[in-house]
Amino acid sequence: MLIRNANLLNPGTERGIYDILIREGKIARIAPHIEAEEEVELDVQEMYVTPGLVDAHTHLGLKADSQGEFYADHNEKKSILSPEMRAIDAINPQNVNFEEARKAGITTCASGPGSLNVIGGQYACIKTLGHIVDDMVLDPYFAMKCALGENPKKGYETTRMGIAATLRNFLFQAKAYAEDPNHKFDMKLEPMVPVIRGEKALKIHCHEAIDIVTAVRICDEFHLKFTLDHVTCGAEVLDFLQKRPEIPLLLGPTLGHRGKVELHGKSFENVVKLAEGRDVCLITDAPVIPLEYLPVCAGLAIAKGMPYERALEAVTINPARVMGVEDRVGNLAPGKDADLVIWKDKPFVVIQDPVAVFIEGKRV
Repeated sequence: MLIRNANLLNPGTERGIYDILIREGKIARIAPHIEAEEEVELDVQEMYVTPGLVDAHTHLGLKADSQGEFYADHNEKKSILSPEMRAIDAINPQNVNFEEARKAGITTCASGPGSLNVIGGQYACIKTLGHIVDDMVLDPYFAMKCALGENPKKGYETTRMGIAATLRNFLFQAKAYAEDPNHKFDMKLEPMVPVIRGEKALKIHCHEAIDIVTAVRICDEFHLKFTLDHVTCGAEVLDFLQKRPEIPLLLGPTLGHRGKVELHGKSFENVVKLAEGRDVCLITDAPVIPLEYLPVCAGLAIAKGMPYERALEAVTINPARVMGVEDRVGNLAPGKDADLVIWKDKPFVVIQDPVAVFIEGKRV
């Protein structure tokens, strides 16, 4: 396929009108004018084209709206420590939320366990197109879910001291296991080995300022790779976070009401403050916010002062990097997956449905 006259909005590249050549599901070439004999040629007449959008924190296919607790597979309730749980064993691609996400231009997302448990299980990175999850997976385990604060407190009637102690004790066990060449196989400890070695990130649910600081303290103690997810009250410790620009911040869900105590800092003004001077991701935490509203979240951040380019990066290349799949998705470049979205008007600035969405070169 050859897409002609695309008004390209692509992170890290100059703006302009380009042709995009797609072959075998990959981008073959991007140039101001391409001479090629293709069976299908689509002239988009200078409409906007972006990479497929990416969300680095959802529960897509694990917790569905309209289906009740019977189909809620995001929280394993038998243990406060459940690292052996794998998202890919419960993600249901037949859920209608996948189609809704695709139609809105979201082509890749993270999906994984919820925040009931201190260690919740293995997060996956998936495409939003397909009916067999194994065919959709980019990485079946890119991060280990961890949670601090209100949710594990309520779920297990513990305190913040108890949560931190539980986490530290388990990390000590995992460290000893990883360092012992003669260890006996343990289903819970084995998936923690790449976390201890810094090969996989600890993906930490933390809304309140106190939990944000605790997350950093414990991860520094064990020299872990980690992300801070939600960071709703992060503006209260803005100076602390500004000293650590290397820590990925996954901000959201910001659209919607403040439904519990630890969401008192929720605002797009605070998102803009936290994003200043660093790369961030905007997240929906779907189905908390429906995944198809990710472009709306980007637009609201722009309305409160986030530069357009930074907002575009926050829903494309930044989450791709956080998940370690930037070699395939996140921006448009030769050799990458042909995941792209065509928009009639400038995306995020105007609320709209995409004109067309392509995932690996297939129009969906």
